[in-house]
Amino acid sequence: MDSTMAGSEALQSATALIEERLAQEEENEKLRGSTHQKLAMDMLVLEDEKHHGATNLALQKVKGQERVRKTSLDLRREIIEVGGIQNLIELRKKRKQKKRAALLAQEPPPEPEEITGPVEEETFLKAAVEGNMKIIEKFLADGGSPDTCDQFRRTALHRASLEGHMEILEKLLESGATVDFQDRLDCTAMHWACRGGRLEVVKLLQSRGADTNMRDKLLSTPLHVAVRTGHVEIVEHFLTLGQDINAQDREGDSALHDAVRLNRYKIIKLLLLHGADMMAKNLAGKTPTDLVKLWQADTRNALEHPEPASEQDGLEGAAESGRETPQPVPAP
Repeated sequence: MDSTMAGSEALQSATALIEERLAQEEENEKLRGSTHQKLAMDMLVLEDEKHHGATNLALQKVKGQERVRKTSLDLRREIIEVGGIQNLIELRKKRKQKKRAALLAQEPPPEPEEITGPVEEETFLKAAVEGNMKIIEKFLADGGSPDTCDQFRRTALHRASLEGHMEILEKLLESGATVDFQDRLDCTAMHWACRGGRLEVVKLLQSRGADTNMRDKLLSTPLHVAVRTGHVEIVEHFLTLGQDINAQDREGDSALHDAVRLNRYKIIKLLLLHGADMMAKNLAGKTPTDLVKLWQADTRNALEHPEPASEQDGLEGAAESGRETPQPVPAP
């Protein structure tokens, strides 16, 4: 009798534990789904993009999966310790029943309602990110300015260029949006299109008169941004336009300097084929060739003096550890 009661209490404890964890995970998932997070592009972010390239989303995904895997293992261990394998089987059955009940209870999404009241500026800018054409059209029809911007001076055109919403871009441009409007960091929609890897957006903006040589606060051209973020097709497109391939930014770096620093092999080859200057010096007095030699010296040093494995089991790359241009190592 006592053992039966003890087993029942253990099952209830395990059930409560799993339900609590599942509810927490579901809530976290809802928050992730409802929030469209974009990094505020300040000078530090631009400089990080210059030295380390685009954020490695694939790597972040792997890390996220590893965290989930560890959490799941911990959860299984706790369940087994509390009530044994039989309890785990019972809990799985209950989870399956809950999922089936949830699927049956699901209703088709409601039809989008007609927008009656005025559209706020914040809602308008959010719609440019989410691709909600109805809100865009209502805001503009009510006399809203297509150049409405946020505290970073980012307009709907900037946002839609990053996301690649072609219909919204065409609507904004037809409504008089300033194609070369500069945000607080002097980035134009063209810079944002390069950052998002949207070649079709680059071509659309270009056809509407966008300047492909505009500079941001780092004196970076759209070509610099496309190289740093690794978008080969956009780089190739700019090269066919006959742009200044050796244009230098605030630190004296050309597109080739950036490509070598970030190991963009295909882009390096493209730039060289189109006549990029291998001997152009930046403000530190380094040529792209010098950067290659520094990278080789750093690689040799790493092979000769391997560091202990990191806590992330080697997932942390140089781009995430904050390292910049490798320093020369004296030859033995």
